[in-house]
Amino acid sequence: MAGERIKRALSVNDILSKQYELIEFEGEWYQAFSKPENRGVWFIWGNSGNGKTSFVLQMIKELSKYFRIVFNSLEEGDGHTIQNAFIREGMNEAAKKLIITSESMSDLGKRLGKRKSPEVAVIDSYQYTEMSFKDYLRFKNKHPDKLLIFISQADGKRPMGRAAVSVMYDASLKIWIEGYRAFSKGRYIGPNGGTYTIFEEGAALYHGN
Repeated sequence: MAGERIKRALSVNDILSKQYELIEFEGEWYQAFSKPENRGVWFIWGNSGNGKTSFVLQMIKELSKYFRIVFNSLEEGDGHTIQNAFIREGMNEAAKKLIITSESMSDLGKRLGKRKSPEVAVIDSYQYTEMSFKDYLRFKNKHPDKLLIFISQADGKRPMGRAAVSVMYDASLKIWIEGYRAFSKGRYIGPNGGTYTIFEEGAALYHGN
């Protein structure tokens, strides 16, 4: 329409001079995932029984060194299985930085809109949000200063459902879980080629090395 203002285009120098806030991963996290930006979308998917929950909790514990986190446990809630996983992974170490909810995405959005809200939201699982891809884009665009980490069920080696596949393609860090290893399939791959071992013995038995 006439009179609408067009957003200013960026120059090459704009891009080259832009400063980004990165997560200063160290050790095995840096080796697998380098230093990703501290906002945007990450996407983790895998089949049941491959170490996905353990990886998610290990990642939450690592991220709690840098951020406050809300874990929206839609799939398992606060059931006994999630309690066992918390005990197994020593999640008491993240207690000061982590809260656990089981709320609608609308309520999560309200929580993230408050002052001093968590910088990171982990949503498990995408299928339980019942969001279309358009719903996801609206949610993402409302929270541009947050790191949103979606966990997804899998159908074979792909995320389950068309919307989840679209979110996977949109994410900056895509992590596939198989045989107690996490493999970076996204835009951040560390010096070791993008592999993080969740459970050494289980990975060795599964992968044969």
